[in-house]
Amino acid sequence: MRFSRQVIVLDAANSDEVAQFWAALLEGAVQRSDEDWYEIEVDGNYPLAIQRVANHVPPQWPDGQPQQIHLDFFVEDIRTEHARALELGATFLKAAGDLDAPTGFQVYADPAGHPFCLCWGWDAWRRKMDGPRTAGAF
Repeated sequence: MRFSRQVIVLDAANSDEVAQFWAALLEGAVQRSDEDWYEIEVDGNYPLAIQRVANHVPPQWPDGQPQQIHLDFFVEDIRTEHARALELGATFLKAAGDLDAPTGFQVYADPAGHPFCLCWGWDAWRRKMDGPRTAGAF
């Protein structure tokens, strides 16, 4: 498949609030094309869009069903970004066991209930993933 652009789209009944949240968290700007569609611009890229859906039902994740989608963001300083996410309106869903571990993640939700993880230890994670592979592994 060839495509010219990839967009992750989150549904939300409160699309304006959710767009403002993600723009602030990603340190970007909201670009609104109509009353039902917002895109988040970050340094000339558009990694995320928010679409208004009146009957949106938030997922009950990480412990409930269904998990519709979740986003992972690797950050340099989990403590700083944790505080910032909460200040911007995120809901804290699940804590990591050890914030000083080489890798880890914590689970949050945006104002519409979309789950996302703030992760750390990208270099250690990549080394683990780039290790020896077996036939048929991806």
